[in-house]
Amino acid sequence: MDRITLKGVVPEIFASRDGISSDIWLREVSLERGKRYLVRAESGTGKSSLCSYIYGQRGDYRGTILFDNEDISRYDSNRWSGIRQKQISILFQELRLFGELTAFENVWIKNSITNFKSREEIFDLFEQLGIADKLDGRTDRLSYGQQQRVALIRALCQPFSFLLLDEPISHLDDKNSDVMRDVILREVVKQGAGMIATSIGKQMNIDYDLCLNL
Repeated sequence: MDRITLKGVVPEIFASRDGISSDIWLREVSLERGKRYLVRAESGTGKSSLCSYIYGQRGDYRGTILFDNEDISRYDSNRWSGIRQKQISILFQELRLFGELTAFENVWIKNSITNFKSREEIFDLFEQLGIADKLDGRTDRLSYGQQQRVALIRALCQPFSFLLLDEPISHLDDKNSDVMRDVILREVVKQGAGMIATSIGKQMNIDYDLCLNL
């Protein structure tokens, strides 16, 4: 996948509103593989909804979303399964980890499906992100910032053309934010992927190709 295009997209709940001022809603926007995008938003403007639309988890919008030249509304569940395993990876704002499982188990569940990274590579990511001592700890006993880093490692355990990051550093201090940024950029460059990050105030220190206001 080389391009994601949104044509006149707007959440159904916003469709009756007048005077929507946005660089994305009700406009035509193309997001290209290999480029880095920041979506800046205020709370309640549809930031997480946008990620869910692109990831195919919600369809409560008007307009058209295209992957290359294909309308994603026509995709069936099998097609979406393949896309989520090989084309688009996501770090959810709410993380969606299994609290009763260890940090490593949360990551390994996904990697056992994709077989994308070795155990050594996963251990190295835990080390780089400063949570190597949390490998065997229950996820629900970690701080939210630690959980964010576990969720990132899980998101990196697959091939992708685009990486979606919904408020990836909201609970990290500046030092850990920079470490997380470096890990993300290395993987994005390695895969030649596009990156779409959202923020409601705190954002990674990156030279973005384009900043969009939602």
